[in-house]
Amino acid sequence: MSRTTRRRTLAVLPAALLLALVPGSASAYPNPGTVTGDIVVHDPSMVRTSSGQYLLYSTGGNLQLRTSTDRTAFGRSGSAFSAPPGWWKNYSSASDPWAPDISYHGGKYLMYYAVSSFGSNTSAIGLAGSATGQPGSWTDYGTVYTSNASSDYNAIDPNLFVDDDGKWWLSFGSWWTGIKMIRIDPSTGKQYSGDTARRSLASRPTGTKAVEAPTVVKRNGYYYLFASYDTCCAGTGSTYKVKVGRATSVTGPYKDRDGVSMLSNGGTPVLESHGRYIGPGGQSVLADSDGDLLVYHYYDGQDNGTPKLGVNLLNWSSGWPVAY
Repeated sequence: MSRTTRRRTLAVLPAALLLALVPGSASAYPNPGTVTGDIVVHDPSMVRTSSGQYLLYSTGGNLQLRTSTDRTAFGRSGSAFSAPPGWWKNYSSASDPWAPDISYHGGKYLMYYAVSSFGSNTSAIGLAGSATGQPGSWTDYGTVYTSNASSDYNAIDPNLFVDDDGKWWLSFGSWWTGIKMIRIDPSTGKQYSGDTARRSLASRPTGTKAVEAPTVVKRNGYYYLFASYDTCCAGTGSTYKVKVGRATSVTGPYKDRDGVSMLSNGGTPVLESHGRYIGPGGQSVLADSDGDLLVYHYYDGQDNGTPKLGVNLLNWSSGWPVAY
């Protein structure tokens, strides 16, 4: 079945059947939609331009760019930065940023990203802007938020959310005490001086601290917080999975389908390992012309655990996102 046919078929499924797709076991999770070309990526974030081109940025290589005209075939198109800004070396000896978050606001593309080293919370979130989103066009605006060895949070994995009332919010975090949120000034893209609170959205106070990579969207009157749980970056040994909670306020409290707070290990599964598709996570959500897309990486169990691009549509008819 082609990708287009698959989309059309699923689009006309009755709501009751879509509800039956809510995963009860790992075998119920969908395989990624068909993507081809240069799809070895980590932490993908994607936008669609006004001309219909898809820009997909990911971790590594000074933030690698892949482009597509049909959301299926992707080709490498260079990197956001030709050379690392000097401040990166204060947070990573490798000077290679992670986890970009690209969006379009105020007449330009914005990209928040993280600079750190693995396992450290001496970290920083940076910001760059571009009129076109293309390689070599980005102007770096420096740091937005930082953490250090004495912090109880980690300033990586940023995600910008712009609310209906025009307020901007940045969620971020990895391990330690979990997912945080700060308010952003739309005029600068940096922290809003009139509200400097650092709010907590999700954490795992018992057991592993492994929750990271937040994504916030608003659908049907609710705010939804997607996050990656457990361990990434271990190839076929990765245990990453995507979970979600929802709230009536952007700052929470976020609870899962069973009413468990995301501040207390809560989270409703959206996508987990199944078959060759191991450790899906590092997700972002793109509102496209045919629906919302969950964009993520997984580790390919049939290719030595190589990280690859995964894309699925999301159905919201149950009040909760269901990947298909």
